[in-house]
Amino acid sequence: MGMSDFDNISDKPEWYVVHTMTGYEKKVRTSLEQMIAANEDLAQKIMEINIPMITLKRKDRQGKEVEVEKPRYPSYVYIKMIMSGDTWHKVRYINGVTSFVGNGARPIPLTQEEIEKLGFKAPPEMGLAFKLKDYVTIKAGPFMGQSGYVTEISEDQKKVKVLITMFGREMPLEIDSDSVAPFGV
Repeated sequence: MGMSDFDNISDKPEWYVVHTMTGYEKKVRTSLEQMIAANEDLAQKIMEINIPMITLKRKDRQGKEVEVEKPRYPSYVYIKMIMSGDTWHKVRYINGVTSFVGNGARPIPLTQEEIEKLGFKAPPEMGLAFKLKDYVTIKAGPFMGQSGYVTEISEDQKKVKVLITMFGREMPLEIDSDSVAPFGV
């Protein structure tokens, strides 16, 4: 599978499902998180990794009831990402990943209905003058005048995470959304 196989896939992030070897869900998520932490470009393309969990009550060896967290859908990891030949390759060849869910080699994104059934948040898009990945300026508080990229918007849109560079290092700040304005405004 080459880059040309993904030429007509949009640059909009969508949820994809990865099938893993049994018991590898958390290992796959950890490997992905480490890969993203080491590669800033990849961090712009893989936004979220989700393993829906369910809490079960079990009896331990002493007969005491304990709560155990297990994946709701064993052997599946959900990834919100921009699909490209590069991102496909990086995710597909993580140890423990067997395939993307799709038809043949082509991954198929989840539908809005499937996303809602899984309980994943729809991206907030109401009322703010900026959106995810926009370059913004902080206009109030101790970091006033700093600029950075919006990496997260809370569901109620009251808080945002902005990635600023300070002392040569990237630093995420969680601040009130009304303390942020589109760059140059």
